[in-house]
Amino acid sequence: MTKKKPLVIVTRKLPEAIETRMMELFDARLNIDDAPMDKAALIEAVKQADVLVPTVTDRIDAAILAHAGPNLRLIANFGTGVDHVDLQTARSRGITVTNTPDVLTEDTADMTMALILSVSRRIGEGERLIRSGDWAGWGPTFMLGHRIWGKRLGILGMGRIGRALARRARGFGLSVHYHNRRRVHEDIEEELGATWWESLDQMLAHVDVVSVNCPHTPATYHLLSARRLKLLQPHAILVNTARGEVVDETALTRMLANREIAGAGLDVFEHEPAVNPKLLELDNAVLLPHMGSATIEGRVDMGEKVLINIKTFVDGHTPPDRVIEGLL
Repeated sequence: MTKKKPLVIVTRKLPEAIETRMMELFDARLNIDDAPMDKAALIEAVKQADVLVPTVTDRIDAAILAHAGPNLRLIANFGTGVDHVDLQTARSRGITVTNTPDVLTEDTADMTMALILSVSRRIGEGERLIRSGDWAGWGPTFMLGHRIWGKRLGILGMGRIGRALARRARGFGLSVHYHNRRRVHEDIEEELGATWWESLDQMLAHVDVVSVNCPHTPATYHLLSARRLKLLQPHAILVNTARGEVVDETALTRMLANREIAGAGLDVFEHEPAVNPKLLELDNAVLLPHMGSATIEGRVDMGEKVLINIKTFVDGHTPPDRVIEGLL
């Protein structure tokens, strides 16, 4: 007798090669139109699925999981961050959660470096000026930004992406400083030329650029609070390619408007896809639509990890990227 294929429900459109393989391996229900699922659709999905493949835009909270059918035993997340999944409720219902670590590290570090350069050198402003048709030509005091060579970069979260950013930063002549909940091994510090600050407050007061590279957890919600943001020097810039909830966006917007800090580069937002309208008015903010990991190679690699996690789980083994609550 042929073993029945598990029903795998995918909430968003994935790369074509991944969807093709998904249909070959499983009884896959795909989202061809790529329309985000509303709450009712997610509830219906968890009722029916053996495996759910959500993305960061899907909030799989306790209210959704309360409707999970008896066959749902795996949530194979398409993405690294799992702050949109209620891990505690999933565990209590015997549902394993996996993610796709490692494959997005270099892409996100690239985008972080791009934002540091864009804000410091006013690249966004310059590009908009060209398109407006108002450029009158070069001038010795025109569109002056700041060089990054010789500046201090403070990395908040020295995980995979933080370390990849540190390697890039050294090539641009930045000195690397970092705050992490645990100090990294001295060999890594030596390789990166990185200085650890036990006190986040002290690091913020001494660096020229701050990059947010930590996950969003209850402990990191508004870690960069209004009080901490005020510790930044007036010439400092802040870049966030991690999660918008880590930064008090209202306080940041106010400080940017008042020129209390020089600028910000944001790829993520606290209430995305909604963006604070006041942020949109600021010429010292570079704003991107959560595209830090958006490369063809990265998306395919993510999909491959999802496939491996599902196949391993269905075959009765522990998937390689099982998320353990508290060890994100």
